[in-house]
Amino acid sequence: MTGYIHSVESFGSVDGPGVRFVVFFQGCPMRCRYCHNPDTWQPNTCMEMTVEQIMDRYRRNKEFYTSGGITVTGGEPLLQIDFLTELFIRAKKENVHTCIDTSGITYRPDNAVYMEKLDKLMQYTDLILLDLKHIDEEKHIRLTKQSNKYILEFVKYLDRKNIPVWVRHVVVPTVTDDPVYWDRLGRFMATVSNIKKLEILPYHTLGVKKYEDLGIEYPLKGVPQRDKELALRARNTIINGMKQARAEINK
Repeated sequence: MTGYIHSVESFGSVDGPGVRFVVFFQGCPMRCRYCHNPDTWQPNTCMEMTVEQIMDRYRRNKEFYTSGGITVTGGEPLLQIDFLTELFIRAKKENVHTCIDTSGITYRPDNAVYMEKLDKLMQYTDLILLDLKHIDEEKHIRLTKQSNKYILEFVKYLDRKNIPVWVRHVVVPTVTDDPVYWDRLGRFMATVSNIKKLEILPYHTLGVKKYEDLGIEYPLKGVPQRDKELALRARNTIINGMKQARAEINK
């Protein structure tokens, strides 16, 4: 079995705990307006790699990953769930910590075949980095061209499976900067018990050059980047929303 891989990164420091070997899977159904990897959208392109080829690349620097492991990202790695499962089975045979950076967009609870595959994958998954784009469905569709209905159900599924989750949320001025929705996100997060970390990521424009090279108009042209104060306010609002909701639940 081979997977379509965009690229690999030997020393990832922001992709889960410790130093990570990061595998960028090719293909994504989302079209996030702030996406900085538009070159990973098209499925079934880029280089094909086997599980053993990826593990060989990992082993070259394995001494650096003693507190880290392998993170798969993209694109959307769950689009290639069969290959991903084989990779993680192989990784766990070598006691490698495994992490999936996902939007959760592929989750389909009404598809028995898919759910069987996902259940199997979760047996070999140590951590999920979950990119929650927007809590409001209409605004999520406007932002990504996809509904968040199944994404939010995916969060509940991970809770039932006791899979640790780090939530990631990108704060974009004029796009995801409304305190009302930050509070709603926090209150939703309070409904599960497996969220171990919240990462608020300030918006950046590092992907603009890729859009130019691909001949694609950048959707957020002119939007200012990296407002750290805004990101801090978002984090505080989300956490306060979680605390208030949990206090109400425990009354």
